[in-house]
Amino acid sequence: MPPSHPGKPLTPIEAAIPPLLQSLPQMLEVEAVPMEQALGRIVGSDVAAPINVPPHANSAMDGYALRAADSQGARGLVQVSQRIAAGQVGEPLQAGTAARIFTGAPLPPGADAVVMQENTRAEDEAISILQAVVPGENVRAAGEDIVAGAKLFGEGRRLRPQDIGVLASVGLTRVTVRRALRVALLVTGDELVPPGTELKLGQIYNSNNYTIAALLRNLGAEVIEMGVVGDEFNTTQSVLKTAAEQVDVIISTGGVSVGEEDHVKPAVESLGGLDMWKLAIKPGKPFASGKVCGKQFFGLPGNPVSAFVTFVLLVRPALLSMQACDRPFSDWIDVPAGFDRAQCGERQEYIRVTLGRNAEDGLSLKPLDNQSSGVGASLSVADGLAIIPPHTAVAEGDKLRYLSFAELTN
Repeated sequence: MPPSHPGKPLTPIEAAIPPLLQSLPQMLEVEAVPMEQALGRIVGSDVAAPINVPPHANSAMDGYALRAADSQGARGLVQVSQRIAAGQVGEPLQAGTAARIFTGAPLPPGADAVVMQENTRAEDEAISILQAVVPGENVRAAGEDIVAGAKLFGEGRRLRPQDIGVLASVGLTRVTVRRALRVALLVTGDELVPPGTELKLGQIYNSNNYTIAALLRNLGAEVIEMGVVGDEFNTTQSVLKTAAEQVDVIISTGGVSVGEEDHVKPAVESLGGLDMWKLAIKPGKPFASGKVCGKQFFGLPGNPVSAFVTFVLLVRPALLSMQACDRPFSDWIDVPAGFDRAQCGERQEYIRVTLGRNAEDGLSLKPLDNQSSGVGASLSVADGLAIIPPHTAVAEGDKLRYLSFAELTN
């Protein structure tokens, strides 16, 4: 078994990410899924539009379709020759007449503009035009939204709700995406019991499993539950080996530190090896990654905040990168601190904050009072994470990088 090197310097997260991404296996298999199952999935091949959207020129207003030239200087009555509602197709427009038309209805042949009904006055079967129009006014041209043959989304795009609507607008019912990753999830600790079980002295409910499983399903992964693994080396080794036979990725929580009851690290090393262990971040120092029987492994710390933070900062972008997502990392913004804080230590800190307004009505970050890695409820109170670099003090008004949970957890 390789030595653990307890005195080895911690790895800064900026230095850890490039080799982590380079070590990842690529999972580029594809499958066609119904649109209802495509949300959050990664496009497997370029998607082109089979039709124009809209497929025909149509009215952008309720009003009257006509030839623009017939509206120029018109002060007399113009006969209304037909009525066209959305979903109906009109007859060719007779010269010098108008067609009553409603929003979304196709323009009749011969018409090139729509005068909105507010700029007309109805007179029995005719109208007076109060304001002239020019060709194309109040008309949505065919292909104005999407042109047939245009690339809608490229390979590697992660589909958002609005993207699903775009695909549906061109008539698609299925889309080719990366195959869902199969991820084994296991938690370690003799003290853990499932919700619904009566707690005995010394026991706590297994919350990490539910948090990480929900984050994985948001990424479109198929989660294979391996359950709670007791604090015993042989059992841990056996479960890891079984998991590797079934999945693409293995994620564990707990057991990656150096305590006498922490067996995940030596078990992983006996079945493969660790590429990374112990990062210069707070919370989340004991994060580990490597291979188990050739399958990608991520070891998260056992404290709920540490497990969550290391997942969203490291595992989430890693899983997206494995599927060649074109945007694996979440965006951060600079936001002024609404607090003062003494200089931190050698680890980069990710503190839980709420996003509010300062006295000048600008954005401002406020830290939660309790930053313990064991306070899982704080993740529901906070809006996101503020980043404090190593050996850095914070004064009110200083700009901090801010990562929104809305970005990190979708």
